[in-house]
Amino acid sequence: MTKRPKKTRSTRRLGTLDDFLAKEGKREEFEAVAVKEVLAWQIGEAMKANKMSRQGLAVRMKTSRSQVRRLLDPKDGNVTLATLQRAAKIVGRSLRLELV
Repeated sequence: MTKRPKKTRSTRRLGTLDDFLAKEGKREEFEAVAVKEVLAWQIGEAMKANKMSRQGLAVRMKTSRSQVRRLLDPKDGNVTLATLQRAAKIVGRSLRLELV
């Protein structure tokens, strides 16, 4: 039994994920979801560091637990900047936005 030589794949046709998402018209949507996921994770980690529950955050923000759930849900992009700023302040952080 003879072994067939492995075929090497050409990488000339491969692009980046950014290229693919741009071609599909999904890059901005993907970036928005990624930003929200990072923000939700950072707020969640700050809550853990401060030993703060979702209920505790809701009370301090003077809002509902469902609003805090939306805030911490990485897939829910329907959160205002004002809400993000309030949550960040309460957990001892600040929200910084910049255009690049």
